[in-house]
Amino acid sequence: MSSTFILTIAFAAALVAGMWVKFWLATRQIRYVAQHRAAVPAAFSQTITLAAHHKAADYTITKARLGLLELAAGTAVLLGWTLLGGLDVLNQVLMQYIGGGMWQQLALLGAFMAIGGLVDLPFTLYQTFVVEERFGFNKMTWRLWLGDFFKSTAVGLVIGLPIAALILWLMGAAGSFWWLWAWCVWMSFNLLLLIVYPTFIAPLFNKFKPLDDESLKARVTALMQRCGFAAKGLFVMDGSKRSAHANAYFTGFGAAKRVVFYDTLLAKLSPGEVDAVLAHELGHFKHKHIIKRIASLFALSLAGFALLGWLSLQSWFYSGLGVRPNMGAPNDALALLLFMIAVPTVTFFISPLFSRISRKHEFEADAYAVMQTNGQDLATALLKLYEDNASTLTPDPVFVKFYYSHPPASERLARMGA
Repeated sequence: MSSTFILTIAFAAALVAGMWVKFWLATRQIRYVAQHRAAVPAAFSQTITLAAHHKAADYTITKARLGLLELAAGTAVLLGWTLLGGLDVLNQVLMQYIGGGMWQQLALLGAFMAIGGLVDLPFTLYQTFVVEERFGFNKMTWRLWLGDFFKSTAVGLVIGLPIAALILWLMGAAGSFWWLWAWCVWMSFNLLLLIVYPTFIAPLFNKFKPLDDESLKARVTALMQRCGFAAKGLFVMDGSKRSAHANAYFTGFGAAKRVVFYDTLLAKLSPGEVDAVLAHELGHFKHKHIIKRIASLFALSLAGFALLGWLSLQSWFYSGLGVRPNMGAPNDALALLLFMIAVPTVTFFISPLFSRISRKHEFEADAYAVMQTNGQDLATALLKLYEDNASTLTPDPVFVKFYYSHPPASERLARMGA
């Protein structure tokens, strides 16, 4: 039995198994949430209205049903790119019109991304202008959406093309250990982006103004000093121009760290609750969760580049996924694309492990916030955010284990109470 045939069968089996598991999980979530829609869970009966509970259930079910359509379309597209020969056809057409070389490879990457974006576009638009609109979350206008689209495309081209060209050049010119040099470039780029993003990229899409509520600013500053945390500034972002969802986050790295509050968050939470939410985020830094995640990213990406370095030299890697390697021309862009396509079909099955680690980090950050601020403020803030974001209080437990990076509200409040 040839290596090509084995890879083809293994990839097809992983694709079908992944699709089935995702379908099973989504239908479980839909049924479970629908079954618990009629009544607010007893633990929340005094704080969450029945209308809010119904809205959260309906929002969750609607998104899950749209996800099923995306799953079917995504699986069909993935199959079309690989075993049905779509990527091979695209590559051969570009080879015919451009010839081999760097420009052909960049064109292949660009065309693949553009076609993928067009396939995803109807789902993105439906999610924004139908689903989010129906539940009162969307504040995006068509003009703003188009502006974001063109800005993000321009940023992607300005940043993505040089990085892609550099990695493709390394693949062809840096010898058998090109993958190590490419990994160094990729990780350096990611670290640089942590510094550059808050200062130069994020302001292209949102307005950031310094927090001007002196009372709240004093509270937040005192909390950060008490926790031994320094930030470059406290900012309020005009998130309300796109969505009614509320959030707060840290951005940047090292001396470039910033604290960013959505204006929607400040409008919904009391000063004590804002303190508690910020203390939760500080808990991630106190427990070095960010450093741990960056270290994990370093290790996983190094393993990925090493694996790509080996697979790119195997002819069966191409033919087993429905592509004829270029004869007398570089196959580097093909190798990158096939790797990007094939790896997620396998790594999906270990996603519960990463979700579990993330939920553990959230529990630790909650515990830190309870130590630094009023635990009741954190509890009421979480309930407000769950209600305002229409997050269901009754998710399917198996679905949670696979997908939830944050524990359900019932688990978080029970753990805080303990």
